[in-house]
Amino acid sequence: MKAIVIYEAGGPEKLLLEDRPIPQVREGWTLVKVRGFGINHSEIFTRQGLSPTVKFPRILGIECVGQVAETTRPDLQPGQKVVSIMGEMGRAYDGSYAEFALLPNEQIYPVKTDLTWTELAAVPETYYTAFGSLKNLQVQENDRILVRAATSGVGLAFARLVKARFPNAYIAGSVRSGSKQFLLQHQPYDDIIMDQNGRLETDEKFEKILELTGPATIKDSFAHIAEGGIICNTGQLGGQWYLENFDPIVEIKNNSFLTSFYSGNVSQSLIDELFAYIDRYEVNVTPRRVFPLEQVPEAHAYIEGKAGFGKVIIINDERKS
Repeated sequence: MKAIVIYEAGGPEKLLLEDRPIPQVREGWTLVKVRGFGINHSEIFTRQGLSPTVKFPRILGIECVGQVAETTRPDLQPGQKVVSIMGEMGRAYDGSYAEFALLPNEQIYPVKTDLTWTELAAVPETYYTAFGSLKNLQVQENDRILVRAATSGVGLAFARLVKARFPNAYIAGSVRSGSKQFLLQHQPYDDIIMDQNGRLETDEKFEKILELTGPATIKDSFAHIAEGGIICNTGQLGGQWYLENFDPIVEIKNNSFLTSFYSGNVSQSLIDELFAYIDRYEVNVTPRRVFPLEQVPEAHAYIEGKAGFGKVIIINDERKS
């Protein structure tokens, strides 16, 4: 099989295309024929050497969509459509940046969907994270909503999920680069707010805030929360992992609430609920960019560059099916 392997930390050029043996199935594991997968910021952090528990060489990739090739799990059948997310995939053991992936049985989630492989590959990590955040925010039709880091894959997925069900909901998105405002004109945001040095250039208040920049800007987000509103901290795109000098009595303003969502808490029931939601509300899950496996380095470079925008996926060549 073809696989992308990394031997040492560094830039996208450290991701090398190689021929590798197809993994042998062992008790408790399932071999998945990988049809596609998304590129995630956590994989970029790992490639840069910022995941100290990950040992190289490694095949990265924390999510995939595909079909069961061989399994030791009785309820799975060869050819069955499945997704897999997280669970130390691509970290403690080889992940999805390949044509096949050997994954623990408990990390295989069957799905029933008519989405194409390209559409399906955009869903698992990104839309699962956005959907869990939407539920924790308890979004209602008349909410005024802010998405902080609006051009991120999760931010766009969240906005699409909300607008599909609540088309009249008001959603503002924050951006740190004026050059991305043009791109957002064709996305499901009602307004764009500049985020300069961690401060929003607006006096607006919001009932719900999806905080994807993370601890670096949470204090400022509380300055824009409405009475009884909710902030969901889901991302850490600001590069700060922990809240520092945070006094909850002072910082949590307007009788508001702080919650979070972690995509590592995966359940079959929530995955089923997500796909039912996508089907019922006809959510557009089309990714922003699609690359073939051999162009994983280019995909990493695109996400890291100034043009990086939305969900980026890899699709394996179906002619090899």
